[in-house]
Amino acid sequence: MWVKLCCLLLYFLALFVLARVFEAVAWYESGFLATQLVDPVALSFRKLRTILECRGLGHSGLPEKKDVRELVEKSGDLMEGELYSALKEEEASESVSSTNFSGEMHFYELVEDTKDGIWLVQVIANGRNPLVGKVHWEKMVKKVSRFGIRTGTFNCSSDPRYCKRRGWLKSTLIMSVPQTSTSKGKVMLKEYSGRKIEVEHIFKWITAHAASRIKTIYSSEHLKEEWNKSDQYRVKIYLFANLDQPPAFFSALSVKFTGRVEFIFVNVENWDNKSYMAEIGIYKTPSYILRTPEGIYRYGNNTGEFISLRAMDSFLRSLQPEVNDLFVLSLVLVNLMAWMDLFITQGATIKRFVVLISTLGTYNSLLIISWLPVLGFLQLPYLDSFYEYSLKLFRYSNTTTLASWVRADWMFYSSHPALFLSTYLGHGLLIDYFEKKRRRNNNTDEVNANNLEWLSSLWDWYTSYLFHPIASFQHFPFDSDWDEDPDLFLERLAFPDLWLHPLIPTDYIKNLPMWRFQCLGAHSDEEMLETFADSESDSDSESKEVFSSDREVSEDDELGTFHRCSEGEQRCGADACSCASHYCHHEPCERKARSYSSNGSAGDLEPDWSAWPSGMLHCTECVVCLENFAKGCLLMGLPCGHVFHQNCIVKWLAGGRHCCPVCRWASYKKKQPYTHPQPLLSEPPS
Repeated sequence: MWVKLCCLLLYFLALFVLARVFEAVAWYESGFLATQLVDPVALSFRKLRTILECRGLGHSGLPEKKDVRELVEKSGDLMEGELYSALKEEEASESVSSTNFSGEMHFYELVEDTKDGIWLVQVIANGRNPLVGKVHWEKMVKKVSRFGIRTGTFNCSSDPRYCKRRGWLKSTLIMSVPQTSTSKGKVMLKEYSGRKIEVEHIFKWITAHAASRIKTIYSSEHLKEEWNKSDQYRVKIYLFANLDQPPAFFSALSVKFTGRVEFIFVNVENWDNKSYMAEIGIYKTPSYILRTPEGIYRYGNNTGEFISLRAMDSFLRSLQPEVNDLFVLSLVLVNLMAWMDLFITQGATIKRFVVLISTLGTYNSLLIISWLPVLGFLQLPYLDSFYEYSLKLFRYSNTTTLASWVRADWMFYSSHPALFLSTYLGHGLLIDYFEKKRRRNNNTDEVNANNLEWLSSLWDWYTSYLFHPIASFQHFPFDSDWDEDPDLFLERLAFPDLWLHPLIPTDYIKNLPMWRFQCLGAHSDEEMLETFADSESDSDSESKEVFSSDREVSEDDELGTFHRCSEGEQRCGADACSCASHYCHHEPCERKARSYSSNGSAGDLEPDWSAWPSGMLHCTECVVCLENFAKGCLLMGLPCGHVFHQNCIVKWLAGGRHCCPVCRWASYKKKQPYTHPQPLLSEPPS
């Protein structure tokens, strides 16, 4: 996870540097930067009209270029970046989709239940023609969509009773605007009553109703009273301008940030005394002033702070974010980080996408789970101070020059998604190249594995967990009390063997108990060390060929075991300890072990049973190779208690026979440990 996070941070740093390179190239080719001001006198009439449309100012009654230019100057300073964005938005001319309502509930959910947006709905009466024709309606939809106003069409033929109850007996236009200035307030529906069915007149009606929600100040005394008043709004934005009404983008933002930011329009058109404006630091108009508890911020002085809906929306979101804004930001970052796994993972193509899907599901699930306690934490009433301090930190950090650069880069890359995706892909390919170069010497099989090999290994893994899940999720010894094995009963019912044998992972083998076979006897140090070295080299070489991840016994423990073996008075031969029967069951094995010590064919010695793990049956012969246990050989026990040579039983188990060669008990399942019976004193020697 930390590797992907570092790769994502490196990608953001590369985007930041690339944006600065683009600015340098644009300055070299054109000789100006995006933050430089544009003189409206040098612009054509078409460009000036485009700027007014993007800002949301009506210009239908201004036929001359001079009047249009003055209106642009009254609404705010024009920068090269804003002009470029406005021209690109006009050239795109993409068709904006409009919603078709199916009935009352659909209309209520989208229009009447929406608290932070404006809707424009064309109601078509039953059996009547629409009020606005198709061509004019498409122009209207395109015009209002620039300001976040959503549009739709409600045909009364789909729900005539609802139209009759509403009084929509003729075709009309309906506009929904939040009624109060608080978050989640009521929504009021206004019906268009104008006579002229033209785009400009309808748009003027929309902007007039949206502007009525903004508090307007007409005198310096009123400004002084409002400036010194302290109320629930911690953030206020003032527009000082010589306009009849605020621009449409300013009114649309006031609806979008209802309950978070208060928008105030100061109309200085007929002011004679502007001394108080100089006292509070306002020396020119138009000016966009942001007032916070920390001080005054002049919007438009830093990079990317254009007089447009999109630029001011990103600025206000960074200063006064909602919980939903933070959740969306975290969701985007987490998914970008998860997609890095597509390039970090090496091997087959299908493997990359399978790992990617798994990572996406895991990260998004963890994100949602981690957000649930955060939402509950924010609902606590005594955390208001914590909330205020968090917003204060946001305001301090996002009014810096670095934050303005980040917002400008975000607007640039979001308006050019192809460039964003291509840079992300290029960054991922570089990560893939360096990761492949790093792993090439370490794991060649993983890097060069093809799709068929990986799918085969994936199928083996899936079938092993499907048929025998306990074999991989639990380790030996098991702590559960489940002594009976239902899977063993199902396997017995599989006769005749018409099913495929389930593939079981062999990771449980390394958890089986291992020890060295020792006898009670005396040895010289030279013979003991020589025998120990030979037996160790033989057993280790064989075990490495079969199972590479077996546990190794330290030299100190081995030497200690041999010292204990040498404390006796006699020497145990390699072929001394044996059982007559291959099936070492409980008392017969014990009696054979005691009978060995009673006859004198091999020196009257017996194995050192104290070194054996608890629960292991006492035997001296491996039923796999039919050889007696030699002194110093490596032994391995199964859950059923039977003991074998380590290399013999590992070969047996690794070959797919996951059961005991003697009793056929599953080698990965727990069995009730066997308790050795105490020998009877009255038992006659055999």
